Amino acid sequence: MENRYFSIEESLADITEKYPELIALLVNKGFVQLKDEKKRKELGRGISLKQAAELKGLNLEKLVKLMLKEIEIKDDRTDITVIEKSGEGDLRVEGLLPCPVRLPLLERLETVTANMSSPVSLELKAASQGLGWLKDKLSAGIEAKDLADIFISAGFDLFFDQNLMEGFRQQGVFKDSTGINELNSVFKDTGVDLLDSVGDYAVLAVVPAVFLINRAELAGRRIPHSWRDILSGEFRESVSLPVSDFDLFNAILLNIYHQYGREGVKKLAVSLLKSQHPSQMIQQGGRKQSGEAAVTIMPYFFTRMAGRFPHLEFIWPEDGAIISPIFMLIKEDSLPAVQPLVDFFASEEVAEILAGQGLFPSVLPGIDNGLDREAGFMWPGWDFLRNENPGRIIDELTKEFNNHLKGVG
Repeated sequence: MENRYFSIEESLADITEKYPELIALLVNKGFVQLKDEKKRKELGRGISLKQAAELKGLNLEKLVKLMLKEIEIKDDRTDITVIEKSGEGDLRVEGLLPCPVRLPLLERLETVTANMSSPVSLELKAASQGLGWLKDKLSAGIEAKDLADIFISAGFDLFFDQNLMEGFRQQGVFKDSTGINELNSVFKDTGVDLLDSVGDYAVLAVVPAVFLINRAELAGRRIPHSWRDILSGEFRESVSLPVSDFDLFNAILLNIYHQYGREGVKKLAVSLLKSQHPSQMIQQGGRKQSGEAAVTIMPYFFTRMAGRFPHLEFIWPEDGAIISPIFMLIKEDSLPAVQPLVDFFASEEVAEILAGQGLFPSVLPGIDNGLDREAGFMWPGWDFLRNENPGRIIDELTKEFNNHLKGVG
């Protein structure tokens, strides 16, 4: 009964907080207390979905299926953009949005697109669905004129693979019209310059990878405070990595390779105990099971949910949180028609949603990213991304990582 939305071990309060559309369904199934917000937060916090189903004598599998159907209906309803016609002149936006902020961004996009003179088609899927569908489309040999007008996604492989977006970029297809490059990005204070001086790519925000320490599993080892500590050998077969989160895992591979070479990738593989989605770790974190990972590498967003477990401690790496930037590419031939959408994605409103609701630090000055002044970042830099072939390198590193596992994990 695993799914990408919730766990049966999660509390009713947590599930309905993330998916309020489930409240009516659960009330109809007998959980009338959930009607009241106060009771929902107080009573719902202490009972898991599995326990609640047992208490009411409900078939848990059927209940989960009904809940998933309701969530997917809401997703489909939110995805709808009114398109009066299709064909020449339509504007298309494609890519992925991070799951924690996807719905609020799509809801606001409806207002923006409704006021535009040209009809807009949105295909902005949840990041958990991966980019395979988009890569397949690009790999089919399409021409520049057939590209969407705007692409948005985190990750390096789509944008810097010379067989995908990088090939089109080299043809001069894209132009950054956000105006962000004219601003003094807050990231410069950390020594990381995310502003593309060439003017092709726009970076809206970043997804940082940080450490969550399970002190119950340290077994006398000191808490690791850096990526160097993770690779030291002291945490052999003790680390959980987000292998299924392709964008972030690829960013980790690329940065470890850039900093420590192929030997660093080997050491990262040796450290792996298990591949686990961060939400699974959070759901299991309160049970203090033996044999769990001592360190979980996860997006900064998930540390918000870990605070309720006293044996878990969040660490921002001293040598910088590895970042997977949220890139935007704008087709120059689509300007100025597409500029209202560009302005929306580069706005303070979107930056505040990314930073506040998603804990994805924004590049815009004046946005409170909620980070300590000493919180640094790690990324390979524009020269590396342009002079190398990150798409090919990521494929090679993934194979090497898997070869080094040798039955671990």
